This record gives sequence, C-alpha cells and structure tokens, in this order.
Amino acid sequence: MIPTKFRLLLLKIARSSIRFYLENHREPFISRKEYPDEFLWKKRGTFVTLTEDGNLRGCIGSILPVNPLILDVSQNAINAAFRDPRFYPITREELPGINIEVSVLTVPQKLEYKNPDDLLSKIRPFKDGIIIKQGPFQATFLPQVWEELPEKEEFLSHLCLKAGLPGNCYLNGKIEVYRYEVEAFSEEEFK
Repeated sequence: MIPTKFRLLLLKIARSSIRFYLENHREPFISRKEYPDEFLWKKRGTFVTLTEDGNLRGCIGSILPVNPLILDVSQNAINAAFRDPRFYPITREELPGINIEVSVLTVPQKLEYKNPDDLLSKIRPFKDGIIIKQGPFQATFLPQVWEELPEKEEFLSHLCLKAGLPGNCYLNGKIEVYRYEVEAFSEEEFK
C-alpha cells in the first residue's frame, strides 16, 4: 500500500512535470537530493492516465520496472500529455481541467493455461491488468478497463484487437498471457 504522502507527491510530480514541459519544452531534472526517500527511487512500472470531463485524454506507461518510481511517473506524465499518438498534445489552457491518475504496477506474472475456458477461469475481473503477446504483437489493459469492459470475453476480445490481432485470438491457445495488479490513485480523490 502506497502511503498517502507518496500518492500526493507522485500526483504533484506528474502535474509539475507536464507544466514544466509546457513552459520549457524539456523534461525536468528530478534529484535524489530534493526527494531523498528511498521508496521513490525503487524501480517500478507505472502508467499515467489523463482525463478531461471524464474522457480519456492520454495514457502512457511502463509495464516493467526499469526506472525509479518518481522518474517513471514524471516521464509517463509527459508522454501521456504530449506523445500519446491517439490525441493532440495538451495545451496550457487545458491543463487546469485535466485530471491525473497514477497507476503503480506489480511485476507481471505469466499465466499458464490449458485452453480458453481455463484462461477465462483464471482471469480476475476488476483486479487483474492483462498483457497478451503473440509473436511481435502485444497489448495491455490496466485493471481500470474492466469498468468499461466487465465481461471477460469482451475484455480479451478488445485486448486482442488493440494488439492488432483478430478479436478471437484468445481462443487459439497461441497467445502468451501475463497478469499484474495496480495501485491507482488520482487527483480527484484528493480534491
């Protein structure tokens, strides 16, 4: 469980990183001296999701823990705001109306399954984030996506399509499946 003080700090880092990038066209320098707590420097996978009036406005993340938590949040906030290919970059005027959500991921674990029914029985809606892989194709949905796609078959079908595979790809037994959990928190919770 991430303590409230770190939740608030990570949301502040995400927003200030976006603001800094808007003003300076570069990423901010975040120093260990300024943020010395060891928790912030542990490597963690994160996603930053931006919404405007409840609608998705950007979402970018790192599934694997390759960067320190504080740096990963900063970089993913900037990427979600300015580099998500589905949206135009966030503007200075828009920023005050943007809600920021940070998701901190556990390390993905491979899900072994015998057939499609076995796979469906092992997936935990509203708890699992899912990654699918087949050859060069890969996609993930955070657990929050269960809110929009609560049925397992529909969730997996949309994930297959997101990966560029047929919508029924999970039925062929050839996809690798990984699951992870997230601890998600947003600015809305603290208003």
